[in-house]
Amino acid sequence: MSYADTLFIDMCKDIIEKGYSTEGEKVRPKWPDGESAYTIKRFGVINRYDLSKEFPAITLRKTYIKSAIDEILWIWQKKSNNIHDLKSHIWDEWANEDGSIGKAYGYQMSKKHIYREGPMDQVDRVLFDLKENPYSRRIMTNMYVHEDLHEMNLYPCAYSMTFNVTGNKLNAILNQRSQDVLAANNWNVVQYAALLMMIAQATGFEAGELVHVIADAHIYDRHIPIIKELISRPTFPAPKVTLNPEVKDFYAFTVDDFTIEDYQTGPQIKNIPIAI
Repeated sequence: MSYADTLFIDMCKDIIEKGYSTEGEKVRPKWPDGESAYTIKRFGVINRYDLSKEFPAITLRKTYIKSAIDEILWIWQKKSNNIHDLKSHIWDEWANEDGSIGKAYGYQMSKKHIYREGPMDQVDRVLFDLKENPYSRRIMTNMYVHEDLHEMNLYPCAYSMTFNVTGNKLNAILNQRSQDVLAANNWNVVQYAALLMMIAQATGFEAGELVHVIADAHIYDRHIPIIKELISRPTFPAPKVTLNPEVKDFYAFTVDDFTIEDYQTGPQIKNIPIAI
């Protein structure tokens, strides 16, 4: 069993058994048919993944690892807010006719800020500090910029990363304000695990722990029977995911620099209803 499976199963059981139902409350999300999309939720879920032991992909169903990596490169490397720069179609419903999702995600990572060392965007600041001042406790990013929220087609869900060096290991905390557990949990874990691997290699460290903090971890009402079936499935060992050791420049990584081996999973779940 992948350790990511263990955490996922335990988290889902905890939400279903001990979570708070928003049924009847005033909620924003709607189903495509117009009905209110209620959830069972838990506040302050924290999961820890040690990347030095295994890559945190669940095996209960397949996570499209390379598609997840493509999206994180879209945000952190291309620093794009246009879906035409992204291979998947997961952002299509939030894009305008030109393909833009507004001043969100990659747009925020591309904005330059003035530091003592000169102007840098958030990604370049992280890379600079990890190389020049790795034991700083100030190495972090933030995409939740209040002055730009009114121009974002979707407020950032996974909005902040904090990096911390311990010995030769690079660790990180991913902060997420809200998460649709069925649709997005392992997708986010996989993509930020891959990001941690790339940044560690580019700055001379080994990938250590990824700590995932979710303020509102929820399962939508129409997802509950799907989740119950999913977490009852057999599991398999974690896949082996490796990164091309020759690449040392963060901006040179591509999806093809990741090798995925022995990824055995249960069947995919198709046509998951998504609340908007």
